[in-house]
Amino acid sequence: MSEPPLSEQRGDDEEKTAVTDTHEDAKSSKGGPKSQAGSRPGSAQSKKSAKGDADAKKAAESGVVGKPSSLPGSAKDNPAADMRNMRQIIAEDPEWSLATVPLLVELCIKHIVANFENNSSILNRLLPKHKKKVLEKISVALPLKITANLVDDEGYWKRCCKARWEICDVVAYGGSWKRMYFERNLQDIIEHFVPETTDPSRLNDSLPLSSNYVKKLEIRQLLPPVREAPKGPDFDDASDAGSEAGDEPECDHFSFGPVLKQLPNIQELHLTYGVRDCGMNFEWTLFQFTARDCLQLSQCVAACKTLKVFKLHRSKVDDDKVRVLISHILDHPGLIDLDLSHNLIGDRGARAIGKFLNNHSQLVKLNLCDNAIRSSGAQAIAHALTKNATLLHLNLRLNRLGDEGGQAICRALHKNSTLREINLGSNEMAEPTAAILSQVVSQNMSIKTIDLSCNKIGPNLLRQRKLKYSFR
Repeated sequence: MSEPPLSEQRGDDEEKTAVTDTHEDAKSSKGGPKSQAGSRPGSAQSKKSAKGDADAKKAAESGVVGKPSSLPGSAKDNPAADMRNMRQIIAEDPEWSLATVPLLVELCIKHIVANFENNSSILNRLLPKHKKKVLEKISVALPLKITANLVDDEGYWKRCCKARWEICDVVAYGGSWKRMYFERNLQDIIEHFVPETTDPSRLNDSLPLSSNYVKKLEIRQLLPPVREAPKGPDFDDASDAGSEAGDEPECDHFSFGPVLKQLPNIQELHLTYGVRDCGMNFEWTLFQFTARDCLQLSQCVAACKTLKVFKLHRSKVDDDKVRVLISHILDHPGLIDLDLSHNLIGDRGARAIGKFLNNHSQLVKLNLCDNAIRSSGAQAIAHALTKNATLLHLNLRLNRLGDEGGQAICRALHKNSTLREINLGSNEMAEPTAAILSQVVSQNMSIKTIDLSCNKIGPNLLRQRKLKYSFR
């Protein structure tokens, strides 16, 4: 038969309990002294009574009244199935908390971060610990007009750099992430600027914000203006012929005049007039350094008195253009490093450079690697070395000096006492130059390194003396 409902069991148990209580009261009233003696605190009967009361209390709290006559089969077979023997287990969670509402400070920081663009002035009124949390959470996509002069935290600018560029060598920027961001941002704008096509508003907006942080500007490409292609059936053949003959119209590039005027702290300018990754769109006009480009650039460099390093390489700078450039920087007060490597400078250009070295220049390093300087130009530079007292490093590698030019340079080292390093590699020099050089270095105690690699010099000439110099 099925067991009666729990409510009926409770009723029967209550009646039994009531009858039992009445019977016990009657016994206690009749017992007199014996019943009183039997209910003493230390007696066995009192202990059983207390234990029974405790069991009844537990049963009442658990919602089970009375003892069931029999357990279900599953409970008999598996004691764990009995709900009375189960325990509640809560897994440990170190992040679990009873607090369902965030702290007021956290809510305020979250609100400041979400509305930072509209209320950025509050940043300087925060406590340092709260300011740090806000700077860790604000977006890297905020406009520069808000963050440029307000945020100096290097951690924020590091996040901005990492989000925008894959390779970030902060050492090349003096260890400053903020300087790196502004220099590379301005570099990207200029490298993708197409004259007469690109809207200059972005450049004009960025220059005032970047003025205090840009010290070096390295431009790896300069795009020419867009020209309309001529129409005709023989366009491809005509284009190739014009490119090879050099008859195509010149296209002027980006002008640096307005830029350098707004960069009062700039010290280095590295330029290349060409196009990177042009692929199948290659044209010779993409790599032209026009006469107008040269004149504008020369005027800009001459006007920029804070400039210390100027590099113009791989830009097809010939004799005429280098003479224009040198004529503008003859009296430059701060230029100490001039790099004109990988160009088309010949003897006429070398004579102009020699004049620059003679004219009280402050130049410390001169790089003319990979040009077309021959013996005549080498003699002009050698004459300048006899009078110059500031130059420490001279690179003439990959030119065509020959023995005549090499001997002129070596003789100049008799009188020059400041030069520390000279590179004469790959200049078609032979044993006559080496013979003179071996005599010179024994007297010149200032020069430390001479590079004569890739020349036709016998191995025995430089071993005739035990010299304390580094030959490569």
